Amino acid sequence: MYRRALETAPAPAIRARQLERLNRLLTDILPRNRFYAAKFGAARRRISWDDFAALPFTTKSELVADQHDTPPLGTIATFGREAYAVYHQTSGTTGHPLTILDTADSWDWWAESWLYVFHAAGVTARDRVFFAFSFGPFIGFWSAYAGARKLGALTVPGGAMDSSARLAMIRRTQPTVLVCTPTYALRLAEVAAAEGDPIADGSVRVTIHAGEPGASIPATRQRIESAWNARCFDHAGATEIGAYGYTCSVQDGLHVNEEEFIAEVLAADGTPAAAGETGELVMTNLGRAGWPVVRYRTGDVVTVGDRECACSRTFLKLPGGLIGRTDDLIVYKGVNIYPSSVEAVVREFDVDEFRLVRTRSDGLDGLAVEVEASPETATQLTHRIRERLAVRIDCRVVPPNSLPRWELKARRVVER
Repeated sequence: MYRRALETAPAPAIRARQLERLNRLLTDILPRNRFYAAKFGAARRRISWDDFAALPFTTKSELVADQHDTPPLGTIATFGREAYAVYHQTSGTTGHPLTILDTADSWDWWAESWLYVFHAAGVTARDRVFFAFSFGPFIGFWSAYAGARKLGALTVPGGAMDSSARLAMIRRTQPTVLVCTPTYALRLAEVAAAEGDPIADGSVRVTIHAGEPGASIPATRQRIESAWNARCFDHAGATEIGAYGYTCSVQDGLHVNEEEFIAEVLAADGTPAAAGETGELVMTNLGRAGWPVVRYRTGDVVTVGDRECACSRTFLKLPGGLIGRTDDLIVYKGVNIYPSSVEAVVREFDVDEFRLVRTRSDGLDGLAVEVEASPETATQLTHRIRERLAVRIDCRVVPPNSLPRWELKARRVVER
């Protein structure tokens, strides 16, 4: 249940609530969940925070192997298949898709988690929410749709349409909220401009995004807000975990929903990262007994923030949102580069679309940025990237509309 009081509670109260929820979860799952019964041993007693820190991590590769070895669901499923009501799977962008099921209760928990996202963005039951999403087996914005239904807002599904058809539907239904990836919000704006559709004068007042770091990158957020004349909010979640992060009105990072999740951040040496340090996000969901993950290594790179925010929320904040992924890191000429770092610079210029191209020839690594832009812009961008990232990455002009457009997660790094 959405609890505004806990969002503004002091840290000790939040931690006490989390430990209570954690012990309740373990009591529920350990007798029946074969994956964690084997992983955690026979312990059934209540655990402390020190005990929690000693528990082994859960990884995506473990879950994939578990499902491969014990098809079709693996041993991570706490209940028999007849107990589940909703089917979805991971996007498969980092490996083999993972099948995941939710019970009716845990699907309701997903929807409740989205209420935090909507409330933080100022969305109410009076809003009309348009979902520019394909509605396939990937969880995507299915859970956002469920959350909007629970909120009582009018939901407008935009599946099985191309961009022009979606824009026509937006004109017809006059939604006040747009939900899609940040890349696709910019793509819709691009198509609208080509069609002479003045979307900045339209009905949309709020856009909510997930699937990519873009909405927490100031330059990307500003482009979306300018194109739509709307406030842009970020959200973080994962099929394996749930809807765990959201932007508030201050728009300077993601709050972690600590009512429903426990967040840890690991430094490179495996120790907890201190405030201001960057590390890998590790998540535990507390309301999904049918498909739990405990100390799950997300692969997402974040910066540890504090609990002070002008919005009055005391949930942990992650400044800059999701910075990148551990498997997205590019080491070029001795410099660590995340694609989001390049996007943060590119979006400051008049660039329609871009991608990073990695090459290897005669044992030498190469990296370039292909941009749909003018030669002058490409030259300026090359200089700006060198200033910001301390490494020269050449920007090459490609013809307009020659780069792929993406509805879900953009794949802007290609290998040649």
